[in-house]
Amino acid sequence: MHKREQPGRRTLLGAAALGAGAAVFGGAGQANARERGREAARDLAVPLIIGHRGASGYRPEHTFGSYQLALDMGADVIEQDLVPTKDGHLVCRHENDITATTDVSAHPEFAGRKTTKTVDGVKLTGWFTEDFTLAELKTLRAKERIPGTRQHNTLYDGRWEVPTFEEVLQWAEREGRKRGRRVWLHIETKHPTYFRGLGLPLEERVAKALRAHGRHRKDSPNFLQSFEPSSLQRLGKLVGCPKVVLLGTPDTRPWDFEQAGDPRTVADLIKPEGLKWIAGFAQGIGPDLTVIIPRDKDGKLGTPTSVVKDAHAAGLVLHPYTVRNENTFLPTDLRRGSDPNAYGDSFAYFKALLGTGIDGLFSDNCDTALLAAAEFRKH
Repeated sequence: MHKREQPGRRTLLGAAALGAGAAVFGGAGQANARERGREAARDLAVPLIIGHRGASGYRPEHTFGSYQLALDMGADVIEQDLVPTKDGHLVCRHENDITATTDVSAHPEFAGRKTTKTVDGVKLTGWFTEDFTLAELKTLRAKERIPGTRQHNTLYDGRWEVPTFEEVLQWAEREGRKRGRRVWLHIETKHPTYFRGLGLPLEERVAKALRAHGRHRKDSPNFLQSFEPSSLQRLGKLVGCPKVVLLGTPDTRPWDFEQAGDPRTVADLIKPEGLKWIAGFAQGIGPDLTVIIPRDKDGKLGTPTSVVKDAHAAGLVLHPYTVRNENTFLPTDLRRGSDPNAYGDSFAYFKALLGTGIDGLFSDNCDTALLAAAEFRKH
């Protein structure tokens, strides 16, 4: 069994923030909320490392190969992105467009399913989960999404099928019993407004699955996340799990805001008043890395913003996304050599980000991230 790091002294601070968000406006109830937060995250070290779509730096994303490797490496939390099938099952894919992540294009029986759709304002041509039954999706096999960057991952193309959320919950239970500890999940609702418009609402399905496995409470080992705040507000009426609002770059706008005519951008939401609003229904934010440390005009690492301090002041934890080891994803001053697919100095990037005081971090490379986090857990 993997021997885990003991939580450092910052653990309770991060756990307290988990409970504080719900009680920002609660006055005397805030202390009780913090106690609930400590209990909810009692088995998580800070800063925690989230396996982004599993260990997707080493295995095709959102497969049991990827999830299992991330857990075996010691990731504190494993991420799932959820989209629905035509018959209403939840499956784990980063997008409902499965053209790049499965072998669907090699199945002549599904050639007629190729179509063009507009998802959250973006026109896409390919194959989409909502046009397949679960039984049909199960005939497909997963493959590496970015083979040009991660050619080594193509070795595993075809080894795993598309997992359902139900299968992941069962897997987490089995692994938890085997390891004698809870297996934490970070669960994202993808394009919830889009799917609600198709008559395939995500939140009720997520809540039903969590309740069936007893993972719907405030102290359950999962975070719920979404780029659409209204999705988390809906979930908050159904389950008690900690919720994390995902945020893009400052110039972007949540799609549900676009649809509702809400003029606020991410730049507005990361101001103290925006963070206070988020803390009224969520316990954390998951911002783009550049919200924490912007890059200059040459792509070099810049100066940290005040977002970490401001979010903590609002009682929110921060789980920014996503550090990857390859040069192409790193600030220009941390790249090494001329090959965009070679590894750069990701340890320097981890150190800079973790040094801002964030509570967790998404990474495709859990092993590298955990080594970096270990230095901060000692303090």
